[in-house]
Amino acid sequence: MTTQSPVSGAWSSVRAAIAAGDPALVADAVLALDEAGCREVARELPDHIGVARTAVEERDQRRGVWSGGEEWIEPMRVAGAGVFGGVAAVATWLYRRDFTRWRPPLDSGPLLRVIAARPQQWQAGLAVRLALRLRGNRTQARDDSMPLALELLRRSGAVPPEHDPLTVAWVSQPPDLEHDPLAEHLVPRLCEAEGVGRALRGDSVDPPSWDPGLRTWLGALRAAVTAGRLAPDPLVDGCLRRFLRGGNAADLRFFVRLHEMLDPAPSAERTRDYLRLLPAAPGPVAELALRQLRGAGGLSGEEIDEAVSALLFRPEGKLVRAGLTLLDQAARDVDGDLDQLAPALASAFLCEPYEVRERAVRLAVKHARRFTPAGAEAVREAASVLPAELAARLSQAYGVVAAEPEVIDDFEPGTLPPFQPVAREPFPPALEDLTAAYGQVGDVIIFERWLDGFVRDPSRRPRPGRGRIYQRRQWCRLEEWTEALLREAADPGQEPPTPEPEQAPEYARHIIGVRIAEGDEERDIEVDFGRLPAEMRENIAAALTENGTPLGNLEHFTQGPPLEAEILNVWIMSSGSWRRLDEQEKQEKAPHDRLPDPRHLSAPHYAMLLRCAEVHSALKAGTLPPYLLATPTLTSGHLDPAELVARLEGYERAGAQVLPADLGQALLRLPREASAEVVDRAGKLTSQAGATLARWLTDRPEPQLRVDWAHAGGAYTHDRQKGEHSPRLNPRIRLEPTGLALIDTLLSDPRSWTDEDDGKYMEFWRLTLPSDRETVAMHLLPHLLDTWERPGYFHQYVTALFSQDGPVGEATALLIAVQLAQQGMFAWPERGLRLLLDAAAADCLPTVECGRQLGLSLRREVTTMSPVRSALEECAKQGAHRQVWEIMTGLLPVYLPGPDERPYSGHTQALSLAIDAARWAGARGPVPAVAEAAARKGTSNFVRTARALHEQLLGRQEQAATRTPA
Repeated sequence: MTTQSPVSGAWSSVRAAIAAGDPALVADAVLALDEAGCREVARELPDHIGVARTAVEERDQRRGVWSGGEEWIEPMRVAGAGVFGGVAAVATWLYRRDFTRWRPPLDSGPLLRVIAARPQQWQAGLAVRLALRLRGNRTQARDDSMPLALELLRRSGAVPPEHDPLTVAWVSQPPDLEHDPLAEHLVPRLCEAEGVGRALRGDSVDPPSWDPGLRTWLGALRAAVTAGRLAPDPLVDGCLRRFLRGGNAADLRFFVRLHEMLDPAPSAERTRDYLRLLPAAPGPVAELALRQLRGAGGLSGEEIDEAVSALLFRPEGKLVRAGLTLLDQAARDVDGDLDQLAPALASAFLCEPYEVRERAVRLAVKHARRFTPAGAEAVREAASVLPAELAARLSQAYGVVAAEPEVIDDFEPGTLPPFQPVAREPFPPALEDLTAAYGQVGDVIIFERWLDGFVRDPSRRPRPGRGRIYQRRQWCRLEEWTEALLREAADPGQEPPTPEPEQAPEYARHIIGVRIAEGDEERDIEVDFGRLPAEMRENIAAALTENGTPLGNLEHFTQGPPLEAEILNVWIMSSGSWRRLDEQEKQEKAPHDRLPDPRHLSAPHYAMLLRCAEVHSALKAGTLPPYLLATPTLTSGHLDPAELVARLEGYERAGAQVLPADLGQALLRLPREASAEVVDRAGKLTSQAGATLARWLTDRPEPQLRVDWAHAGGAYTHDRQKGEHSPRLNPRIRLEPTGLALIDTLLSDPRSWTDEDDGKYMEFWRLTLPSDRETVAMHLLPHLLDTWERPGYFHQYVTALFSQDGPVGEATALLIAVQLAQQGMFAWPERGLRLLLDAAAADCLPTVECGRQLGLSLRREVTTMSPVRSALEECAKQGAHRQVWEIMTGLLPVYLPGPDERPYSGHTQALSLAIDAARWAGARGPVPAVAEAAARKGTSNFVRTARALHEQLLGRQEQAATRTPA
């Protein structure tokens, strides 16, 4: 019998323990090895990494479960820590990349046991090496490197190296300053190590109420100071050094709390350091420094001047007011003259906020008698920067003060750039080669020529190549309809039946999200609208109606079984769009059964599809007219009224059947005025279509248009803490039904949201309504606020409307206003600027309404005042200064805060811009909203600017109004 050598037996026992996945067994096996066994295991371990990993993965595959595949790692680490000889080799082995894992080991006992078997000096060396490799990164946060390094330092008695991540790791553990041997080495480094403040920014002196047993670092430090184990002065000096090195408020929060907890007595020796903190330290640090300076007392005039100068130019109003208080206190405490405080007063006079300058003037007047002639002269010279009214007040005590020089208005408006309208040229003739062009009808000029050519001669049109249009239930693109027309002309009656929608429910289905309570558990489910209680259904429908949200098919639900649970919350998630049609609806839809639902398309897009559909139906029925009525005569989309009368006369002679959508489109393309001769000819037509044309020419219906703003969740309020900030536009178009589907579709409310197929052919919508550009603007509005989905050349579609006909109003004003002040990733300020200038030059800018919509956009935080101000100032420089003032007269009434609202800096900016705009335009006459703001009590920047504008408009300031910085 062959006896196994001791060497091979060593590796076999360790390998078996590793395969068992138990670190404790591995520790036992390693600790039982002699020196030769350790060398053999150390030789075999590196090559066993892949074997150990694969064994675990194969075991998981056999069991059909995934365990994470990390349980082999800790046994391998324990084995290496026990057999490798050098400190560097063990440190490298413990944290080699192969051992990276998602969670630290559950038990470090076996690893500590094999390390404890090594000599004390070796353990200390390993502890220091592991401490120095700490970096505080995410990988180390998932392993045991930080707790292991700290534990080894404690056990070995090694002096911790001066390494910032080590100190951060130490403070990341619960404190035990009384018994932790590392405390005497690491407490002095608390204020020196980078990262300690960030790690302890949430720490507090007392534990939180939800965990009264939690040990906090501030609490531990307080206990150590109280017990005499720690001296407070080194900690205070450490905090000061930390403050002077700088940092943000969050990283310094712990040291501010530590300083406050130590509550050091005022010290003249630290005065210089506290003064250095006042100009630029974070607010809480500056407040702490100011308290110490106040307590120290006895500040020299130079130190007071330095402190006041630093405080007066800080952004925090609290510190600015504290600076003035310090100045007043110093004046009361100083014996003799106050000449040494003149520089501090000069600093106060230079402050931007009016309130600070006014209070400084009050202080100067209050203590005027305590200045010598030289000091008074210094104050008088410094006061030359004050506004006229404050300089006059100071003159009463110090003699005549030269007021702040008036602002020289060097504004010189340019010449408004001319607008070049799109040329109106004769419309080109019908296309001949329809097969070659049927895929190019995305250009509506080509589309009109193609459709005209097809209707004039549908025969002898070659069928296009193989397509898949018949596999689709709906045709949403013009190219699909033109292909279908060519196929029907080539192979009449060969179109297959329209496919039915998959799994069409028997009723329109609204999916409602419901949070329910069942016993002690809460969960979210989806239910049909019809399963909710009747009262809840009524409330949802009423809320949707009130917010302007279309109800869709909400009224078509079928009552289902009640929901048996306590309902905690309800929200609409989605709604189905299919429902089975009854027989009457099927008959009505049959001629155009390939048309998509008009609720899912923009109206101008649907109108073009509707015209294709009726040509397609007439082709199949053999009732195509000899030509179309709606083909334009100008490239602007307009149709000459005389030409339309002539076309209808030809229809009557030929006995041709009028296509309703074609007639509706023709009427919408007529100019707004026609000659008496044309009206007389139209009156002699005998057909029903002729009578419709005659009525249109003499009494063209005018839709009522308006724009409503709505917000998800309720009405808007300007209170930033209470307001809802999810604006939505609801364009409204009201017109009595005309009986022509195409007209009624185009002259009805656009949806307030966009869908998948919205926005197609948008650049040609103006050709559909060439004499109703405000209606086209209404159809563009749903795309205005959605900059992600909006076409990149959207501004060009708006500009093109200036070449069309018809009045302009709220929609056009809003399109210009939002793009003028647009912000964000997709903002192009020069586009909005050019848009307004073109509108002004084309006499298409409703200025007051544009201002009103700008004000509403500001109210709803679609934009902010800063870009609005910049854009309007630039427009004024380019010659639109009168239009800018008119815009401001519309903006101020809706934007300025009401009696119960608090003014913000944006309101003051708006008033300041209005002062300039009124001066540029030579405007006079009161604006009620400005008068109301000017009548407010107080001397805030907002109120003063309102008063300046009001007086300027009343003509009480003949000179140029001094512009107040906003």
